[in-house]
Amino acid sequence: MTKEEKAEFGDFQTPQRLANDICRYLASRGVSPASIIEPTCGEGSILTSAANFFPQAQDVLGFEINAKYVSKCRQAVTDAGAAERCRATAADFFEVDWPAVLSELPDPVLIVGNPPWVTNAALGSLGSSNLPAKSNFKGHKGLDAITGKSNFDISEWMLLRLLEWLDGRNATLAMLCKTVVARKVLQHAWKRDLQIRRAEIHRIDAAGDFNAAVDACLLHCDLQPEVRTKDCHVFETLNASSARQTFGYHDGKLVSDLDAYSRWQHLLGKSPYRWRSGVKHDCSKVMELSETDHGLQNGFGEVVDVERTCLYPMLKSSELANGRTKQPRRWMVVTQQQMGQETVLLERHAPKTWRYLISHAADLDSRGSSIYRNRPRFSVFGIGGYSFAPWKVAISGFYKSLNFAPVGPYQEKPIVLDDTGYLLACESQDEAEFLYKLLASEPAQGFYSSLIFWDAKRPITTELLSALSLVRLAEELGRSSEFERYCGLNPWAAKQIAGDTQSTLFKN
Repeated sequence: MTKEEKAEFGDFQTPQRLANDICRYLASRGVSPASIIEPTCGEGSILTSAANFFPQAQDVLGFEINAKYVSKCRQAVTDAGAAERCRATAADFFEVDWPAVLSELPDPVLIVGNPPWVTNAALGSLGSSNLPAKSNFKGHKGLDAITGKSNFDISEWMLLRLLEWLDGRNATLAMLCKTVVARKVLQHAWKRDLQIRRAEIHRIDAAGDFNAAVDACLLHCDLQPEVRTKDCHVFETLNASSARQTFGYHDGKLVSDLDAYSRWQHLLGKSPYRWRSGVKHDCSKVMELSETDHGLQNGFGEVVDVERTCLYPMLKSSELANGRTKQPRRWMVVTQQQMGQETVLLERHAPKTWRYLISHAADLDSRGSSIYRNRPRFSVFGIGGYSFAPWKVAISGFYKSLNFAPVGPYQEKPIVLDDTGYLLACESQDEAEFLYKLLASEPAQGFYSSLIFWDAKRPITTELLSALSLVRLAEELGRSSEFERYCGLNPWAAKQIAGDTQSTLFKN
């Protein structure tokens, strides 16, 4: 395959040694299938290994979209002496009627393999049609359905569907995938209360086996009717005798440390304060300006002269994580004060800014995210009154640390964040420092640490931050009266949450 084809099909062929190790491990765990399927069998290393390690399986089926690989797989099966039981078929995973295929196979069923390691966004950028039909398959709501959360690994879609099709069967799913994909798949399955009897993750050496710089694993799920667990044991290798970690799904949350969570789970709940993300613009070379000896300069090296009314000092994730919050080195061109505001007004009220935006219209108009469609030209996203709060408590979403920081104004202007940071909007310095101390406390740090998976691309999210009840945290620390006073003065604190007024929230 060409480099582009390998990217399109997420093509990482499984070494025969690893295929043998996987099947040997499954046999040692008591897996004894009557039928075997490999949905993306490639050149056949796993399929032939499965046929050899499980001679009792009478139906061993492989499916593969690449016709050249199908030929190689058939030859490998023949060479292994398993041609009578094995059948390799040229087929597109997304066009196979999998429920019909599975209905004809006897239990226990083993689905084993190595699905593509590529995302739908990456395939879209290649113009590929090797994609599932578009659907909001994880049930995201509102903006999550059209922003970054709608991006997913192709293997994630495949594994979720396979678990759903196997629900109610005696079966085993054993798939190589990214570790973050394995967690997402389990979270989805647990949310849907699928009948998983045992779940394990065994880490593999992706760099050595696939020359891939990614945290990868074998996801092993045993399914049995009417039997459910919502915990998963994590092992360092396929041969490890004891688990290094156990995570699970509790109280509607994916929990990374069950022991720590049991200590702090009483802090779970809603809060009158709402975590927000920073401003999303997707065009840093135009919208972010750096201070130089010659003045403000954009990412193209041009000196930029725009109205101060459209300029705000900004902080990026790295500055939040490293505590460099006092003197921002960048400024952001902010085209709106709230979502949907007409930007054409800038032509009259900020003509220099408008001319600057027009001069870079090609870059701004070509922003790929669907969130900019059918919106005023040069719009930004994640903007509102909270963006311009004089004080904030902020944190980076990308860096592997729970470093909250109080952030105040700079040169008499409120500091804004980019969309890799999150914030609580505050009315005053005292309020920001008060909330910062709450969030830096042992209970808050312990609670968040019990939920965070530090190997995730973005370990900290608004969903995670919002899981902590600041009301209960303040009560835990004996500071409820201060909290209620600050909250009552804050115009950005939610006045009503899920039908409960603030007063009811405080009483609870």
